Amino acid sequence: MNKKDLVTGKIVERYKRFLLDFKLTKKFKDYDKNEIHTAHLANTGSMKSCWEPNWKVLMTHSDDPKRKLKFSAQMISNGDSWIMVNTGLTNKLVQEALENGAIKELSKYSHFKSEVKIGKSRIDFLLSNKEIDKKNLELDNSQVKYNFVEVKNVTLKVDDQAQFPDAVSTRGQKHLEELMQLKEQGHEATMLYVVSREDIKSFNVSDVDKRYKELLHEAKKKGVKILAYQLSMNEEEIKLAKKIPIKL
Repeated sequence: MNKKDLVTGKIVERYKRFLLDFKLTKKFKDYDKNEIHTAHLANTGSMKSCWEPNWKVLMTHSDDPKRKLKFSAQMISNGDSWIMVNTGLTNKLVQEALENGAIKELSKYSHFKSEVKIGKSRIDFLLSNKEIDKKNLELDNSQVKYNFVEVKNVTLKVDDQAQFPDAVSTRGQKHLEELMQLKEQGHEATMLYVVSREDIKSFNVSDVDKRYKELLHEAKKKGVKILAYQLSMNEEEIKLAKKIPIKL
């Protein structure tokens, strides 16, 4: 994000999953500072612990005439921490971290591809020790080492922990089942949680989705690698910063 392109506001209300009403903190272009405006919010989660009225919201703005909503919410501040709420950025940040070798546990792989189709599903990232042909994976070649990586964005805060999921996630359950299947086939499999806030000390699975919790514990027992990395955020930069403790 380019700081000069950012717009700040105060939250009025979040509703219908993708909409966030706000008031500008200062005049911007021809928009009335005293009126309520609406921003697009690229986040399908419950957003529990991520917003309250009058919290600061950081947005980008587009003059594209084809866009109905000109503002897009990127981060929200509770006064103690920025919270990245644009889930569309998560995989981009992971890709950047993979390119820079910032995820130590995954840095031994020399090649990776994103959005790799496996059966009827798509895995977020596929890592390997050789060039990857997405249309012709060598799943039965013991000389080729694959690591299938699924990524989840985490924003829920419970006490001083980041927790996932914040709602029942049948899709998330499916992803864990797929990772276990890939591990059983002899490949490496990794569940990577990207914690998009800085006011927590560790990660844990939540009690919101009992089945997801059971599957995560099962996945860990079967050898699926569980990682949690925290973002570092300010108005000029967002990046994957550090590994945090997991307390399952």
